[in-house]
Amino acid sequence: MMMTPWVKRLLIANVVLYFLAAPGSPLYHLLTFHPAAVFGVDQSYLPGIPFRPWTLVSYMFLHAGFSHILFNMIGLFFFGPRLETKLGGKSFLYLYFLSGIGGAVLSMPFMFNARIVGASGAVYGIMLGFAYFWPRERIYIWGVLPVQAWLLATFLVISSLYSGIAGTNAGVAHFAHLGGLAAGFAYLKWSEWHTGKDRRVFQQKLWHTPSVDTSDKETRRRWATIRLDGLHELNRGEVEELLAKVEASGVRSLSSNQRMFLDRIAGSV
Repeated sequence: MMMTPWVKRLLIANVVLYFLAAPGSPLYHLLTFHPAAVFGVDQSYLPGIPFRPWTLVSYMFLHAGFSHILFNMIGLFFFGPRLETKLGGKSFLYLYFLSGIGGAVLSMPFMFNARIVGASGAVYGIMLGFAYFWPRERIYIWGVLPVQAWLLATFLVISSLYSGIAGTNAGVAHFAHLGGLAAGFAYLKWSEWHTGKDRRVFQQKLWHTPSVDTSDKETRRRWATIRLDGLHELNRGEVEELLAKVEASGVRSLSSNQRMFLDRIAGSV
């Protein structure tokens, strides 16, 4: 597996912060996401810094223990490179950080007084992105049990939703996981729509027919500028036939393809 630039940097950043900001240290508290502290409601840990909005991002580089960072980095390592290659570095980072921020935002109403750390929301968004593009890819759980990517993503959604509502596995930010999945999916759908929009605009320009946007008088004036003697005999015969039809029955007697043909001829001579 080829390591991609941003996956490598994210792995390094998470590992470095794991050692620099040990649980319980002042830096750890400064970077931990605490919804109440974001709004200045709870100042018990750092009374001199009542508002800490940056923790919406910084929390995803902290981890509560070795197993916590291990599993998150395994997910990033295995699912990230292929997805970064597919999306490109910029879109991959958008997906990663928006998923992480989405995890924090969804946690706010359900865990207002909790302290949340971990890259799980961001990594869940990456795992969802992998399943989005390669739904039939087999993922081997613990290296043994083969599960298709779409099924794994579905399980993550259902288990996170159930655990968050039922309150199972205390100490795990299930709504951060769910928020990461939701934000990741929203970004992927937006990106798909945006890409489709660019393609649609290009096609509209490619197949644009100027005669649709101008008056019949202006259209006939443009078509009258066509120099028949400069055309190939096959095109010349068709142009003469269409212009005769326009003269006899008007511009609107032509089909959209016939108007497009004359527009292109008029624009190329």
